[in-house]
Amino acid sequence: MDVPYPAKSFQSRVIMSKRKAKGASKPIGECISQLQKCLRERLCHNRIPSQLEASEAQHKHLLGLLQRTANNGESNSVLIIGPRGSGKTALLKCVLRDLLQEKEVQKNLLQVHLNGLLQTDDRIALKEITRQLNLENVVGDKVFGSFAENLVFLLEALKKGDRSTTRPVLFVLDEFDLFAHHKNQTLLYNLLDVSQSAQAPVAVVGLTCRLDVLELLEKRVKSRFSHRQIHLLSTLSFTQYLEQVASQLSLPDDFPDREFALDWNSSMRRFCEDKSVEGILQRHFNSSKDFCSLHMLLMLCLSRISTVNPTIKPADILEASRLCFSDAKSNMLHGLSILELCLVIAMKHLNDVYEGEPFNFQMVHNEFKKFLQRKSSSVYNFEQPVVMKAFEHLQQLELIRPVDGSSAKTQREYQLMNLALDSSQIIEALHKYPQCPTDIKQWGMSAFG
Repeated sequence: MDVPYPAKSFQSRVIMSKRKAKGASKPIGECISQLQKCLRERLCHNRIPSQLEASEAQHKHLLGLLQRTANNGESNSVLIIGPRGSGKTALLKCVLRDLLQEKEVQKNLLQVHLNGLLQTDDRIALKEITRQLNLENVVGDKVFGSFAENLVFLLEALKKGDRSTTRPVLFVLDEFDLFAHHKNQTLLYNLLDVSQSAQAPVAVVGLTCRLDVLELLEKRVKSRFSHRQIHLLSTLSFTQYLEQVASQLSLPDDFPDREFALDWNSSMRRFCEDKSVEGILQRHFNSSKDFCSLHMLLMLCLSRISTVNPTIKPADILEASRLCFSDAKSNMLHGLSILELCLVIAMKHLNDVYEGEPFNFQMVHNEFKKFLQRKSSSVYNFEQPVVMKAFEHLQQLELIRPVDGSSAKTQREYQLMNLALDSSQIIEALHKYPQCPTDIKQWGMSAFG
């Protein structure tokens, strides 16, 4: 529903007057809704680009390799290596799109997509493989037995028959380096071992940012890997980055309201040419060329559009940029209780005195009591169990972490901890903490000289 006319911005009234002059039939609110739907689908769905000019050779290499698996039953393994934002996932998606245009491949090829961030151990990964291959329905609950039973069943299912009768299977392992941290690398060993057998046509494609990923593999796993590697480097220039921003924010020719689309595209061209906008985008480009982070920035801008503010303004992208670059831990500090904030300050004092050495609860509590004695006030005088509860909450938030190798038998009061914050984050929290008492702020600032 449109906002009443007097409440609308000057810019909104100008747009509406232009639309009336041109005889626009649709209300501005309906056009805004269609605009948001169109752009959100584009930014959230990460549509596959029509072609990857910078990766043409790599595209041809990977496509040929997977075609040999899908059509000829040839097993293969390959790693796609490159920094975030270099186009590893886009390359694989483009190859799969071109590969699946062949009807025979589309009919026969089975795909399994795993991610090291989600499948954190081999048992979880194995359950996900059986789910994606629809094998859990074959044996009912048995598939969810022991890891060894699952693995034997899966390997038998993959090796059943010969190359001429077995459907080819493509395994895509995103964040491949994380699978190398699984116990004994059992899953990697068996997948690569199957890819070398003469029975099952299997292709294993790993995607990773780690250049030293092969050094993480055990000898028996490395010996079964083909050692094929496709390296990608981001060759994106800032001019191309700006063109991508303009492209992502422009409306297509088939947008329902043609006049609105023309006005919108014109305003987006002016927006991208604005020097302040260019400066903000330059900072993001220098920080990361990853299109996922760019889409997040543009989504934050898009969320500020309404009938009152029908276009994206430089102030919108400035605020969106501030949110993108905001420090998560600093923001977390703003939500702490006064007691928890006092404990963080006490920890920073201890870090300064003992030059970063670990501390325990008893040391922090003693430092906090020194502050109370100087203050000569009972306002912050909490019982020890309450202070311990606050200390444990800071550990749950991962603002403090136990020292590696610290004994589990050590009493809680004496378990050594490290502070996972630096001075600048604590200073920012003290300045921005809502209604922070002056005495606590002064005590906190004194910790930094």
